[in-house]
Amino acid sequence: MAVVEDTVAGDADDAAGLLRHVMVDQTRVTLLGTAHVSHSSARQVAEELDSKAYQAVAIELCPSRFDALTHPEKLEQLDLMQVLRQGKASMVMANLAMAAYQQRLGEQIGIEPGAEMKMAVQQAETHGLPVVLIDREIGTTLKRTARNLSWWRRAILFSGLVGSLVSREEVSEEDIEHLKEGDVLETTFAEFAHDRQDLYQPLIAERDRYMAAKLREAVAAHPDRNLLAVVGAGHLKGIAKHLQDDTPIHEELQSLDSVPPKSRWPRLVPWLIVLLILTGFYIGFTRNPDLGWTLVRDWVLINGGLSALGALLAAAHPLTIVTAFLAAPLTSLNPTIGAGMVTAAAELMLRKPLVSDFKHLRRDTASLKGWWHNRVSRTLLVFLFSTLGSALGTYIAGFLIFERLNT
Repeated sequence: MAVVEDTVAGDADDAAGLLRHVMVDQTRVTLLGTAHVSHSSARQVAEELDSKAYQAVAIELCPSRFDALTHPEKLEQLDLMQVLRQGKASMVMANLAMAAYQQRLGEQIGIEPGAEMKMAVQQAETHGLPVVLIDREIGTTLKRTARNLSWWRRAILFSGLVGSLVSREEVSEEDIEHLKEGDVLETTFAEFAHDRQDLYQPLIAERDRYMAAKLREAVAAHPDRNLLAVVGAGHLKGIAKHLQDDTPIHEELQSLDSVPPKSRWPRLVPWLIVLLILTGFYIGFTRNPDLGWTLVRDWVLINGGLSALGALLAAAHPLTIVTAFLAAPLTSLNPTIGAGMVTAAAELMLRKPLVSDFKHLRRDTASLKGWWHNRVSRTLLVFLFSTLGSALGTYIAGFLIFERLNT
C-alpha cells in the first residue's frame, strides 16, 4: 500500500479540492478533500463522478446522518417516549443543536454545509454506483467524546450546545476558516469549547482511523473497483496514513465502535446523597418531631419548587407544573427515576405532539420562539429544565437541612 500522488481538482480554496490517490492492495482509492462551506466542492464531486472513472463512492457520513440527509421525513416517526425511557433526550437535543448551528452557518455564508455529500449521493444514484458510508455512528462519537471529558467539561460543553439552540449570533471568521479544512462536527463542538485538545482524539483522530478501516473493508469486499471517497479536507492526511495500517479490520472497527464503560463512583454519588438526606431526616425526627417536619417541609418546597419553576420556564402545561412540584421531592430520593422523566411523560399526555410538530421540528428549533412553540421540542425543554431544577433543589435543600441540624 502506498500513496501514489496528490493532484488539485478544480479551484477550491485552501486544502479543499485536493485529490490523494492511494493504492490499497490492487485497488485505487481516490480521496477527494472537500470544504463543507466551499461553493466549488459540490461541483468538484459531480465532475469526478461524471468522469466515470469510479465503480463506487464512499462518503463521510454515518447511517444516522445519511438518513437525515436523504430521508428527513424519518424525524416524523420519532418515538419521543422511547427517547425519554432510553435516556436519549440529551442526545436528541445535542443533534438539534448541531442542526441549528449548521443552519445558522448556511444562512450566513449562503451555502448549506454538507452540500457536497448530498451531491455525491445524487450522482451515485444517477450513475448507478453503490454508496459506502464510512463515518462512525454519530451517537458513538458523541458518547466517546463525553467519556474523554471530565464531568465539569461535559457540563460546559452541553450548556454551550443548549445555548446554540437559540443563538442568532454570526459564526466567527475563525470557525468558518476552520470549516474550510473540512469538518462540521468538530467545528460545531469547538465553538463551545475553550480548548480543542480533549476533543481532537474522538472527533478527528479516531474517525480518521475508522474511515480508513471502512475503506479497507470496502476494498476487501470489492477488490476490482476504483473507489472515490468524499471526505472533509481535514481528514485527508489521517485517512491516507491509516489506509496503510495492517491492523485487522474487524479488530480496528470493534475497538473504535465500543464505548468505554462509565466510572463506578459517579453512579454511587446519587445514592450517597439520598443516604445523607434520609440520615438528616432521621436525626431531625430523633431530636424533635417538629424539627423533622421542618426538614421535610424545606425538602419539598425547595426541591419541588425549583423543579416546578423549571417546568414553568419551559412553558409546560399547568398540570405538568403541579406534577413537577409533587414528583421532584420523591424522585430525588430514588436515583433510578428522574423528575424530568415524570414531567415529560405528563406533558406528553396533556399535550400530545401533532404530526406537524414532528414535521417542522428542525425548522422550529432554529429559533428561540420555535423551541417553545413546537410540542416536541417543548417537551424536551420540560424534561431538561425540570431535571435541572430538581438537581439544584437537591443540593440547596440538602445544605439547608444540615445547616438546621448544626444550629
